[in-house]
Amino acid sequence: MEKKIARLRRAKSTRAHIRELGVPRLSVLRTGQHLYAQLFTADGAKVLASASTVQSDVKAGLTSGKNKDAAAKVGQLIAERAKAAGIEKIAFDRSGYRYHGRIKVLAEAAREGGLQF
Repeated sequence: MEKKIARLRRAKSTRAHIRELGVPRLSVLRTGQHLYAQLFTADGAKVLASASTVQSDVKAGLTSGKNKDAAAKVGQLIAERAKAAGIEKIAFDRSGYRYHGRIKVLAEAAREGGLQF
């Protein structure tokens, strides 16, 4: 449990800093089986766009929802949906996870999709 508590403490600190910036926040949740990404307003009150490996349009071409290919697809999809909502500049909230592996691939795919952070 100490590992989870430390991750949540890091996430809380990051979110407090992002709230001061006043830009939309791209938040990522990583589980053992799936990956979720949500784009929130600056104050965190409303979800502007979302993508995950649970959705059927993402799941269609994947063998698993827990690998880097799935992360890349989720990153591209969230970038497309954000641009459709008129958002280009965001703050990346990695939710206390290391910028490594699936989290890094998702962020790079979102950047390639046109998001700036």
